[in-house]
Amino acid sequence: MEETIDHTPQVWTAGQLRTALAGLPDNTPLHVGVADGPGDFEGYSEFALVDLEPVEKEYRDGASVRTEVEYTLFADFKAGRYEQDLV
Repeated sequence: MEETIDHTPQVWTAGQLRTALAGLPDNTPLHVGVADGPGDFEGYSEFALVDLEPVEKEYRDGASVRTEVEYTLFADFKAGRYEQDLV
């Protein structure tokens, strides 16, 4: 039988991100460490931050549907040489 956990990370606000970036030079590259599992940063994959876009998401609550815009940071693989996956 699988064990389940409830995982509710605190999503940062734009203000928290601004505070974290305060004092960094404008040309500082930003990387994103993606956890190997919920809350598991002992091992993580590192990606390069490449974009910020507003993304419309639909949420259903019974019969009603609401749309919200979430601003999403997009990450890509870091620069390097990779084997091309032909599948």
